[in-house]
Amino acid sequence: MERALAISERTLGPDHPATATSLNSLAGLLYQQGEYAAARPLLERALAIFERTLGPDHPDTATSLNNLALLLYQQGEYAAARPLYERALAICERTLGPDHPDTAASLNSLAGLLSKQGEYAAARPLLERALAIRERTLGPDHPDTATSLNNLALLLYQQGEYAAARPLLERVLAICERTLGPDHPDTATSLDNLAGLLSEQGEYAAARPLLERVLAICERTLGPDHPDTATSLNNLAELLYQQGEYAAARPLLERALAICERTLGPDHPQTRQARDRFRKLYTGKSTTTSFFKRLTQQACDLLRKLRG
Repeated sequence: MERALAISERTLGPDHPATATSLNSLAGLLYQQGEYAAARPLLERALAIFERTLGPDHPDTATSLNNLALLLYQQGEYAAARPLYERALAICERTLGPDHPDTAASLNSLAGLLSKQGEYAAARPLLERALAIRERTLGPDHPDTATSLNNLALLLYQQGEYAAARPLLERVLAICERTLGPDHPDTATSLDNLAGLLSEQGEYAAARPLLERVLAICERTLGPDHPDTATSLNNLAELLYQQGEYAAARPLLERALAICERTLGPDHPQTRQARDRFRKLYTGKSTTTSFFKRLTQQACDLLRKLRG
């Protein structure tokens, strides 16, 4: 991808839309490797090119806004990400229409951020609208429909509506396994989310094989040092702790914290959470807050494919 970018810059110029597309593609690769700091200036440059050459209301500009917003979200800069998501949604609705799949993706992305900020009442109608669009335009078994089901289940889960969330999560997992395969990252996300719900309901024995499978998928597809691998290590460690297997849980927590500090930095929200989790579990200062309240947005939607 670096070679493709160099060719585009040399033959088409540094401000050509195709160069911006190459920048987005390289940034997407860096993002998938957890190299957020390296990806950010590429995404900022791609957005500037699209705004200058295609205009502020072009669909490709909306895509770049979404991509940069995603990166800011992953870096914990929620306040900076929100106006980018809102602007991307407005562009999609205006240029593509209210029922376009890309509009549904923007609805999901903005709703995910609102949920992260605790604005569940504002997020819910966006998620319900996105799900309706996808079921109508893509069909009930499409991976993007699974994303919308997952995100609505997340909201229900965070509001304590476990009975309503569970069948949605089971449907998501079935769709992902059938359409994406058993080892796809989105299948891992679905497994993790269902395991989180089972754990929250005290069904640890049912949740454990799901979390073990998630960790194996993350290590195989994302690598042993990816932030998502750290999340999987943390979640499995918490389950082991709940089952009284303290000696088995500790090295997983230590490894997760090391990954977060190395890839995200010591002050990232995920790093602080990993550090706090370790402290609580091994100093006896646990709280009544469950560590399993962490359902995850589907990668295929929140990622927005980092395309140009």
